[in-house]
Amino acid sequence: MSINGSQTVRTVEPAKKPVTIRIQKPRGLNVVFRKPEDEDGSEVWKLIKRAKVLDLNSSYSYLMLCKFFPETCVVAEDEEGQIVGFVSGFRPQTTDDTVFVWQVAVDASQRGKGLANAMLKSLITRKACDGVNYLEATVSPSNIPSQNLFKGLAKDLQTECDISECFSETMFPDQGHESEWTYRIGPFKAKETTEEVL
Repeated sequence: MSINGSQTVRTVEPAKKPVTIRIQKPRGLNVVFRKPEDEDGSEVWKLIKRAKVLDLNSSYSYLMLCKFFPETCVVAEDEEGQIVGFVSGFRPQTTDDTVFVWQVAVDASQRGKGLANAMLKSLITRKACDGVNYLEATVSPSNIPSQNLFKGLAKDLQTECDISECFSETMFPDQGHESEWTYRIGPFKAKETTEEVL
């Protein structure tokens, strides 16, 4: 399945002033957001494997993300020190105002509590995202939860969500891989974090 052309989801009129980001504490869950450390790569790989809704990449790729991209990745850790959420992202070399989110993973037991949304907001308020006015991610047509996540984030940030095809089905070497759509959220300018997730 693919899309023709592109579309803009106008959630509200784009904000003219910096938006104060409110990170809501996920309901019924005490978590700490932090930057990943080298040794987190193994547990992140296990989290992605348990999630079963994301492409499982090599364990090496997650070790590299944790080691070389900690400033734009987010680990969510529960009271027992277990990793229950992970966002991987980076600042693309082709643009200086965008952060690209590769994967958002939440443990099955913690879904529906706003954890993914809070991790994304935590990311864009980091110093590493100074100057970022757009967040991009790719989503497959069948991944409705992720589509709703990014549309909801755009609404929270009082901005738009532009959707266009990024990679068609024919670009993937493995048969049966869906096309990937780019969700481009922005423009926005995060002012500050007003509530920490504990």
